[in-house]
Amino acid sequence: MSDLRDTLRGIVGAAHVLTGDDMAGYATDWRRSVTGRPLAVVRAASTEEVAAVVRACAAAGAGIVPQGGNTGLAQGATPDDSGDQVVVSLTRMARIRTLDPLGQVIEAEAGVVLQTLREAAQEAGRDLPVSFAAEGSATLGGIIATNAGGLDVLRHGMTRDHVLGLEVVLADGSVVSGLRRLRKDNAGADWKHLFIGAEGALGIVTAAVLRLSPRPRDRVVALLAPRDLPAALEVFGQATDRMGETLTAFELISPRSVELVTRHAGLTAPVETEGWLLLVEASSSLGGLRDAAMALLEALFEAGSVTDGVVAESEAQAADLWALRERVTESEAAEGPSLKHDVSVPIRAIPEVLEAIGAALARVAPGVVPNVFGHLGDGNLHVNVGLAPGAEAAAIQRAVHDAVAAAGGSISAEHGLGAYRLAEWQRLAAPEEVALARRIKTALDPANRMNPGKALPAPDAGRP
Repeated sequence: MSDLRDTLRGIVGAAHVLTGDDMAGYATDWRRSVTGRPLAVVRAASTEEVAAVVRACAAAGAGIVPQGGNTGLAQGATPDDSGDQVVVSLTRMARIRTLDPLGQVIEAEAGVVLQTLREAAQEAGRDLPVSFAAEGSATLGGIIATNAGGLDVLRHGMTRDHVLGLEVVLADGSVVSGLRRLRKDNAGADWKHLFIGAEGALGIVTAAVLRLSPRPRDRVVALLAPRDLPAALEVFGQATDRMGETLTAFELISPRSVELVTRHAGLTAPVETEGWLLLVEASSSLGGLRDAAMALLEALFEAGSVTDGVVAESEAQAADLWALRERVTESEAAEGPSLKHDVSVPIRAIPEVLEAIGAALARVAPGVVPNVFGHLGDGNLHVNVGLAPGAEAAAIQRAVHDAVAAAGGSISAEHGLGAYRLAEWQRLAAPEEVALARRIKTALDPANRMNPGKALPAPDAGRP
């Protein structure tokens, strides 16, 4: 494989082929849960370089692990420990090619950081409503490869809903470009969707055209204390009816989450409750939101659906309310290791599913208290279970996933399968669905060179 390293140096330059201790940051996932041993890390600067690197790796029989900001939460961008895989980092491909405010589109390379994209859109009077905690380091290619969700999915959808066109390097090193800026294009099958959410297992996204939105000028943020969990669904229904399309986020925060952010982040909820909390945000390019929000709050109090609530009076207060939700993850990490579950279920089934999960955990891990938080408005919950000494991780994971599957839910709502959840998905998915995924992998990557062991089952052996 030393010949391959020399070839790669000839493609991208010796300074951008890492082979020693300088690979450490690329070999470990964001959660520090797994560490691989790559053959090399290649930092490509253009689509042409990525294509040449892929062809060289294919000729040498080396696996390829595409990597952006390395902020993934499912071990999808981490090499294995074989020493035979090349990490292809796209962070040098960081150019915004065009931004059209009138057409409301932006074209950029895969290594552009999400926050940079959002700021560029805002400076042009537009918005890219894809937002989550890691946006300061997550890159465009990575969020497309994982179909990232985040805080605005309720109104604006997942990353997939913003992608108009892609440029992709395939497993044989060929480049397919569909960087069209069209809202409507029914000329055949829309192939770009094969690569959105495929985690680099079918090809490497090198550039994209994204749809932008009008920039909101009015925003209202409220923190509410529902009577109980079923009442939280009543609140969501009322908020949907009264706030309509302005409803941007509807977040659920459990008592356990509040306890953690109070202890480790020093935050205090400005409402009186020992139960669940709801963080609600509405935004619009028009005015009048505050009046609608106050009318909603009054109706909820009259119906007895909430016991307390507060509406932010300033952007600073809105940020303080959001901190109660956004700092749950870091506060949980301060408490100790935990097993993460990123699930989605039908919204109406949330109380029953959480009850079933609690009962299942009581059987396999008595005494554990799951930390539940997430996006109630789109049915996405994070159910994280602290790993006490002697706890059996596999049994806990199966208990949670079985309860979710029984309700018709998904074991991966927004973080992807990666290597972390692939086996569980294969266990729970319909055989026909697994077979279809394998056929797609076989068709586009028959040699299993693109991010092997992540997101998709291995191709059928012996296929051309």
